[in-house]
Amino acid sequence: MKRRSPTIRQVQYFVSVVETLNFRSAAATLDVSQPTLSHQIAALEESFGLQLFERSRAGTIMTAAARELLPGARRLLEELQGLCDQAESLALGPAATYRLGVTPTLGPYLLPHVLPAVHKRYAALKLYVREDAPRNLESALVSGDHDLILTPLPVDQPDLTVVPLFNEPVRLVMSSDHRLAEKSRIVRKDLAGERVLTIEEHHHFHQQTQELCARLGAHLLRDYEGTSLDTLRQMVVMGMGVAFLPALYIRSEIHRPQELRIARVHGEDIQRTHALVWRKTSPARSLFREIANEIRSVAAATLSPEIKLVQTSRRKMIGSA
Repeated sequence: MKRRSPTIRQVQYFVSVVETLNFRSAAATLDVSQPTLSHQIAALEESFGLQLFERSRAGTIMTAAARELLPGARRLLEELQGLCDQAESLALGPAATYRLGVTPTLGPYLLPHVLPAVHKRYAALKLYVREDAPRNLESALVSGDHDLILTPLPVDQPDLTVVPLFNEPVRLVMSSDHRLAEKSRIVRKDLAGERVLTIEEHHHFHQQTQELCARLGAHLLRDYEGTSLDTLRQMVVMGMGVAFLPALYIRSEIHRPQELRIARVHGEDIQRTHALVWRKTSPARSLFREIANEIRSVAAATLSPEIKLVQTSRRKMIGSA
């Protein structure tokens, strides 16, 4: 006897129960009665010929079969949403809400320049922006909590599309009364033994600074790590050490240059590469590539010479954080 194919609604109910592992909570989320939910899950189990959940007084547990089917169920719902978004886009232009993850060392200094242009081009498109450290952004993207992320390279997950956008220089910053402040040309040997402040270690930027200090023979101050680029700058002003700061942050936030000396380290090409990243299976991947091109275009027009575009988005990148 041929089994009846499951419905989209039944698949939605299945994923909702998985996410709550509680039939009552899932029913409330779906705005249906608990008997209706239970009936639809039972019908789905009958369609599959499999038991999906174990229910007892202790709670609800996924079976091994449910764990195997869950990724496919989520992909099906994601593709369905993409189909609906595409249909709406064809009728009205892109009108969905997407979850964009950004790093706190980039987002506040880039997004004010690019989001107005994105909004102008896609008037009905909405981006829900959340900040987090790069490693958390990457994990959240893979799990589906974000739809796309703006993050420094490298990105290690194989199931993601990575489109490099631009290279951002990193500059040496010191207080105006620092021993090197009056030096016209700072070279590597000038920083040997120098006390270098850095941001907290869960940021990729911390790792880049750590590697740079090792290369220069400088001393990384682990006891005074900044919680943000702003706190790092304030500690530099107070003479606690020097720091390396991204060019877009300097452009945006350092308005009193008399307090600080900003310099290059000759012989060192210090920069980080930023990319827009999304899941390879995302139904909105064509739109995301358009957004990546829009960001590159706006950044080139408004943020030069602080940034330099990556010439090709299809080569394999070995980026710095």
